[in-house]
Amino acid sequence: MNEQARPEPLPVSWDSADIVNKRDRYYAASQRAFVPYQNPLILKRGQGQYLWDEQGNKLIDLLGMNLCISIGHAQPDVVAAVQAQVAELTHCTTMFYHPVPAHFAEELASTMPSGEDWVVHFTNSGAEAIDLALMIARSCTGNHDVIALRNSYHGATYGAQSVTGVSNFRHNVGQLPNISFAAEPNQYRGIFGTGTEPYLAELGRVISYSTSGKLAGMFIEPVQGYGGIVEMPAGYIKGAAEQVRQAGGLLMVDEVQSGFGKTGKSMWSFDSHDVVPDIVILAKGIGNGIPLGAVVLKREIAECMSGKFLFHTYGANPAACAAGRAVLKVIARDNLVENARTVGAELGKGLQSLKDKHDIIGDVRGTGFMQAIELVKNRQTKEPAADETAYVFERTREHGIVVSKSGNFKNVLRMVPPLCLAMEDVEPVIDALDKSFNDLGNI
Repeated sequence: MNEQARPEPLPVSWDSADIVNKRDRYYAASQRAFVPYQNPLILKRGQGQYLWDEQGNKLIDLLGMNLCISIGHAQPDVVAAVQAQVAELTHCTTMFYHPVPAHFAEELASTMPSGEDWVVHFTNSGAEAIDLALMIARSCTGNHDVIALRNSYHGATYGAQSVTGVSNFRHNVGQLPNISFAAEPNQYRGIFGTGTEPYLAELGRVISYSTSGKLAGMFIEPVQGYGGIVEMPAGYIKGAAEQVRQAGGLLMVDEVQSGFGKTGKSMWSFDSHDVVPDIVILAKGIGNGIPLGAVVLKREIAECMSGKFLFHTYGANPAACAAGRAVLKVIARDNLVENARTVGAELGKGLQSLKDKHDIIGDVRGTGFMQAIELVKNRQTKEPAADETAYVFERTREHGIVVSKSGNFKNVLRMVPPLCLAMEDVEPVIDALDKSFNDLGNI
């Protein structure tokens, strides 16, 4: 196609008021509600770890579009892979065969622990992957009872929110049955204080008292994301897996937020816990912003569904899988897990320095590029400082960074940047946070 024959792009209004008005007028209430800032943030473009709004203001992205941008905005390898695939064949339904999704499935499986025969089912999103894992666990084991952790987030679909333990994402409607929640081993705010064994003992009580004793499985996030960056302590996932398997269930690890090197330790967070899951749920950063999710599981478990027809229309879309292949290539080529470790460690040091300076900071925690600041009214009582968090959150944007306001009490500033965040970004980030806390002290 020659230059003159190219079609004109469809018109787009970049008038701020017009954008807000159109969204308010034409979005359904259920999609309008999720707006964190008092004044909507309108984004025009991104490059690497940076964003620009419609007014041209530059921001450091510490959220990665809700963790979907794993290796950077407009990442050249991903852009090239998607453009090439879209130009050749935009979609191929799984009724037919295409090599790109098959290659990606093989490459994903190769990142899992050796000694197992891993297979992949691609979905459109992480919530769909959770729903599928739930169905597989119940079908494979023949059991119905499922355990999740309080403070967990697994999605907002009807099935996924049933295993989500954050009230903000649980609607006042009848949830799926046979779901029980165990206390999360939160080392700052947990009901049993610090340690691992008290929480494993409580899990045993949940199995004994709240279930039939026969489990389909348990969902665990190695690092609870929306819950405010709560990392599972050493020994918890392994101990939980032993109890769950003794009750006939499967260990289902949700790596939607913590996977793809975010912790700076390894590709998958569970690698640090001396345990091999039965099912692994992936999404968000898997496609660097291109919609895609996946359930990676042991073949013998997947075969339990062999007689059942299950279809996700765009789940194995070749353009999305081309993006996924590029993500894996860039993470390995550019040593991005190591980057998350070294730069994340420096970011963590800077956050600790802020805690020493600002009394409202009750806890700083995290690993790699999963970091959080929890705000409290009093460090002894740990009363959540939700209003103050909201104020600081608004100021962070004015000082040039994008973070998340998270946690069940909305008192946690959560930071999970793209893996390309650089060492030279750390000082501006800490400076922006410091200014935001100073602003709080001046009101």
